[in-house]
Amino acid sequence: MSHAQYKDCIEACNACADACDHCSTACLAEDDVKMMADCIKIDIDCAAMCRLAAAAMARGSSFVDEFCRLCSDLCEKCAEECSKHEAQHCKDCAEACRKCVDACRQMA
Repeated sequence: MSHAQYKDCIEACNACADACDHCSTACLAEDDVKMMADCIKIDIDCAAMCRLAAAAMARGSSFVDEFCRLCSDLCEKCAEECSKHEAQHCKDCAEACRKCVDACRQMA
């Protein structure tokens, strides 16, 4: 499959990574940063996995299915964690993660 066929999933992964980066940084500015520790950790992992999956698709890796499956699993966990918080950046991140889950599951 050419990387053009992965376009929507690559875009969803990149948007999710950006949302996770924003969320983790915004969490650090919250009054109770300690309460946000799990959110920050999974945001960082999710952003890294999304970028890895997007890169794998862009280069037409033989392991796209595996990358996308892992990415969807991690994004799902990140959405669950972000949904526990009231901050808008967490809500936005959870939404981006859910979109990425859907896109990656279609690829895997």
